[in-house]
Amino acid sequence: MGRLAGKVALITGGAGGCGLAASELFAREGAKVAILDLPSSDGAAVADRINAEGGSAYFLAADVSNGAQVQTAVANVEQHFGAITVLMNHAGTIHVGPFLETREHDWDRLMAINVKSMFLVTRAVLPSMIAAGGGSIICTSSISGVVGTPMEVLYCTSKGACHMFARAISVEFRERNIRSNAICPGFIGTAHGRRELDLLREHGTYISDATLQSMQGRMCEPSEVAKAALFLASDDSSFVNGTHLFVDNGYTAA
Repeated sequence: MGRLAGKVALITGGAGGCGLAASELFAREGAKVAILDLPSSDGAAVADRINAEGGSAYFLAADVSNGAQVQTAVANVEQHFGAITVLMNHAGTIHVGPFLETREHDWDRLMAINVKSMFLVTRAVLPSMIAAGGGSIICTSSISGVVGTPMEVLYCTSKGACHMFARAISVEFRERNIRSNAICPGFIGTAHGRRELDLLREHGTYISDATLQSMQGRMCEPSEVAKAALFLASDDSSFVNGTHLFVDNGYTAA
């Protein structure tokens, strides 16, 4: 029996990067995995591959910042698999650029994807999760929730919101057997992570390989983030609630 046997996991942004690593790992550990991602993503192929390998996966195409699409997607998961007992709010994006050149549209877009989506998906999932006896919510935050980076004011702000969203949910719903935690990676070796470094360098925040090594030793692997998420999703973390789990090899400890 896997560590997530009997659980139904919904992973937003589950078709790529760390979300993909979590989708695959959660399925190997026995969860029925619902992958919620954009229509343009590889979600359908990912679900097909997991199913072909003996796992159980279901892809739903939706924009996580659209309330109607989120409600429909969550209802479809519950009809297909039953109540969601693990939610990983992983969907997110970045914005890099000088603060004074930031447009209102940039702010609205980032907050919709990184923050509003957590609100919409969690609100849709919680009623059935509570009725099922409880569950675990994992919000993907970042070292940027506590460490400011030049050219990333919007991104850092969105991840600070993620920190407090996870913590406040844990307090409000603790008595209903809901655990809520944030996972906070450092720089990750995904297409998203490499793009972030490239954009920072373009805008004058130069992070060399040597600098990165001094900050966190090396790039974090997506599988390392997924394994931390697995701990928070599983009953191994039954008394872990309202915490921020840093997966950064000491970046924020220095």
